[in-house]
Amino acid sequence: MPATAVANDQDKGLALDAEGHLQDHKLWTPEIAQQLADTLDVELTPLHLRILKQVREFHNEFNHPPATRPLIKYLMQTLPEDDISNQRLQALFNTGLVARHVNRIAGLPKPPNCL
Repeated sequence: MPATAVANDQDKGLALDAEGHLQDHKLWTPEIAQQLADTLDVELTPLHLRILKQVREFHNEFNHPPATRPLIKYLMQTLPEDDISNQRLQALFNTGLVARHVNRIAGLPKPPNCL
Protein backbone atom coordinates (compact mmCIF):
# COMPACT_ATOMS: atom_id res chain seq x y z
CA MET A 1 0.00 0.00 0.00
CA PRO A 2 1.54 3.38 -0.93
CA ALA A 3 2.41 5.80 1.86
CA THR A 4 -0.31 8.19 0.70
CA ALA A 5 -3.02 5.54 0.88
CA VAL A 6 -5.56 5.68 3.67
CA ALA A 7 -5.80 2.90 6.19
CA ASN A 8 -8.80 3.06 8.49
CA ASP A 9 -8.74 1.47 11.91
CA GLN A 10 -12.14 -0.17 11.50
CA ASP A 11 -12.69 -0.80 15.21
CA LYS A 12 -11.98 2.74 16.28
CA GLY A 13 -12.93 4.82 13.23
CA LEU A 14 -9.62 6.67 13.05
CA ALA A 15 -8.38 7.96 9.69
CA LEU A 16 -4.82 6.65 9.57
CA ASP A 17 -2.18 6.60 6.87
CA ALA A 18 -0.69 3.34 5.62
CA GLU A 19 1.77 3.26 8.55
CA GLY A 20 -0.77 3.86 11.31
CA HIS A 21 -0.25 7.61 11.84
CA LEU A 22 -3.21 9.97 12.15
CA GLN A 23 -3.90 11.66 8.85
CA ASP A 24 -4.76 14.93 10.61
CA HIS A 25 -2.62 15.57 13.69
CA LYS A 26 -4.99 18.35 14.78
CA LEU A 27 -7.64 15.74 15.67
CA TRP A 28 -5.41 14.21 18.38
CA THR A 29 -6.75 13.84 21.90
CA PRO A 30 -5.50 11.84 24.90
CA GLU A 31 -8.28 9.33 24.16
CA ILE A 32 -7.01 8.87 20.59
CA ALA A 33 -3.50 8.56 22.00
CA GLN A 34 -4.67 5.64 24.14
CA GLN A 35 -6.27 3.98 21.12
CA LEU A 36 -2.95 4.29 19.26
CA ALA A 37 -1.00 3.13 22.33
CA ASP A 38 -3.18 0.03 22.57
CA THR A 39 -1.37 -1.30 19.49
CA LEU A 40 1.81 -1.43 21.60
CA ASP A 41 0.07 -2.76 24.72
CA VAL A 42 0.80 0.50 26.55
CA GLU A 43 -1.54 1.95 29.15
CA LEU A 44 -0.90 5.70 29.14
CA THR A 45 -0.07 7.32 32.47
CA PRO A 46 0.28 11.01 33.35
CA LEU A 47 4.02 10.67 32.54
CA HIS A 48 3.23 9.31 29.07
CA LEU A 49 0.81 12.17 28.47
CA ARG A 50 3.39 14.78 29.58
CA ILE A 51 5.86 13.27 27.11
CA LEU A 52 3.32 13.16 24.29
CA LYS A 53 2.32 16.78 24.89
CA GLN A 54 6.00 17.81 24.71
CA VAL A 55 6.45 15.82 21.49
CA ARG A 56 3.53 17.74 20.03
CA GLU A 57 5.06 20.99 21.31
CA PHE A 58 8.32 20.09 19.52
CA HIS A 59 6.31 19.63 16.32
CA ASN A 60 4.58 22.99 16.81
CA GLU A 61 7.86 24.77 17.53
CA PHE A 62 10.01 23.24 14.76
CA ASN A 63 7.29 22.26 12.25
CA HIS A 64 8.39 18.62 11.95
CA PRO A 65 8.18 15.47 14.05
CA PRO A 66 11.31 14.81 16.11
CA ALA A 67 13.80 12.05 15.39
CA THR A 68 15.12 10.11 18.39
CA ARG A 69 18.16 12.20 19.40
CA PRO A 70 16.47 15.61 19.10
CA LEU A 71 13.41 14.15 20.83
CA ILE A 72 15.40 12.93 23.83
CA LYS A 73 17.38 16.18 24.07
CA TYR A 74 14.17 18.22 23.93
CA LEU A 75 12.45 16.07 26.55
CA MET A 76 15.49 16.25 28.85
CA GLN A 77 15.32 20.06 28.63
CA THR A 78 11.56 20.46 28.92
CA LEU A 79 10.85 17.66 31.42
CA PRO A 80 14.01 17.58 33.57
CA GLU A 81 12.15 16.16 36.58
CA ASP A 82 11.17 13.04 34.59
CA ASP A 83 14.73 11.78 33.99
CA ILE A 84 14.18 11.04 30.28
CA SER A 85 16.56 8.73 28.41
CA ASN A 86 16.32 6.50 25.37
CA GLN A 87 16.12 3.44 27.62
CA ARG A 88 13.33 4.97 29.70
CA LEU A 89 11.33 5.86 26.59
CA GLN A 90 11.81 2.34 25.22
CA ALA A 91 10.48 0.88 28.46
CA LEU A 92 7.59 3.36 28.79
CA PHE A 93 6.40 2.92 25.21
CA ASN A 94 7.24 -0.79 24.91
CA THR A 95 9.28 -0.32 21.73
CA GLY A 96 12.80 0.01 20.40
CA LEU A 97 11.54 2.36 17.69
CA VAL A 98 11.15 5.31 20.03
CA ALA A 99 10.75 8.26 17.66
CA ARG A 100 8.49 6.42 15.26
CA HIS A 101 6.07 5.10 17.87
CA VAL A 102 6.11 8.11 20.19
CA ASN A 103 5.31 10.38 17.25
CA ARG A 104 2.55 7.99 16.13
CA ILE A 105 0.94 7.93 19.59
CA ALA A 106 1.31 11.74 19.74
CA GLY A 107 -0.73 11.88 16.52
CA LEU A 108 2.17 13.12 14.41
CA PRO A 109 3.66 11.89 11.14
CA LYS A 110 6.60 9.50 11.07
CA PRO A 111 9.91 11.40 11.22
CA PRO A 112 11.50 11.52 7.75
CA ASN A 113 14.60 9.56 8.74
CA CYS A 114 12.73 6.63 10.35
CA LEU A 115 12.43 3.34 8.52
